[in-house]
Amino acid sequence: MRARAPGKLVLSGAYGVLEGAPALVVAVDRYVVAEAGRSPSLVTEEVAEAIDQGVMDVAPWFDASALRTAGPEGERKLGLGSSAAILTASIAAAWLARGDAEEGLGARVLEAALPVHQAAQRGGSGIDVAAACLGGVLRCQLPVAGAAVGGEPQLTTGSSGPGGAAPATLRVTAHQLPAGLCVEIYRCPEAASTPRMLARVARFCAEQKERYQALMAQLGETASQVAEAGERGGLVAALADQLDALAALGHGAGVPIVTDEMAQLDALARDGGACFAPSGAGGGDVAMWIGSQSSSTVFKARAEALGLALLPMDVGARGVHRVGV
Repeated sequence: MRARAPGKLVLSGAYGVLEGAPALVVAVDRYVVAEAGRSPSLVTEEVAEAIDQGVMDVAPWFDASALRTAGPEGERKLGLGSSAAILTASIAAAWLARGDAEEGLGARVLEAALPVHQAAQRGGSGIDVAAACLGGVLRCQLPVAGAAVGGEPQLTTGSSGPGGAAPATLRVTAHQLPAGLCVEIYRCPEAASTPRMLARVARFCAEQKERYQALMAQLGETASQVAEAGERGGLVAALADQLDALAALGHGAGVPIVTDEMAQLDALARDGGACFAPSGAGGGDVAMWIGSQSSSTVFKARAEALGLALLPMDVGARGVHRVGV
């Protein structure tokens, strides 16, 4: 029995999501495939944790090559949430093999996979797991003191709180992006270390708490504006403001959340009424052109000259599901 789960992009809400800001995450049409009954060549920490917790009995085989890319120094990750997609596809394949129904599979797997992923990674928001399980475009929020939560129908499930310090509740709702929004995905020259980025930001919080809190407030405000934007121009403008706050956060923490290449390309994108931003924690992996139309040939040429490559993929992909017979 085979199942597959999509990778993800964090469109908005990086870092701020751990402080209660809404995040927008989109599933992409690059999938991890898992097959129950076939011996794996590798068992990830997350899958091992799922076995330890009794979520499944045996690790299935998986193929995550679609979420990786060949680079000058060999194959590397793209930062599309491979650990979450591997875990999701593995649980789904195991459950389908034992006779579970495919209807409602994503929501059931999400309920089981979130605490497993959090335990294995010792924290995190869980939005990558939500994207792998449910697909499409999602608004996700961790409620903390003072965080407003809308009254729309939502899936509520356990996850980690800010910094993974305590259990919280991840609220997930389907989200509609403004009509005609164009999202292009580019591979950056370097892979990013998300744990390193988060550790440096945590240290910045401990050492300069007032400045950190001011930036988090700005990130939260812009994330809310992105989530509430009903038209493309407002969304792009809010994303541009969020990118400025992310750059300031990286400067304060001493990490390149917005790399030099991203900053150069963003300046060019803004001239065309768009923005160019990292997905998730930044520092490399992939970045996104977001605007009302596709990027120009001038932009694409500049991106190539800076070592970035346009990746063919679409957003809003289907969540975890069975494949084949």
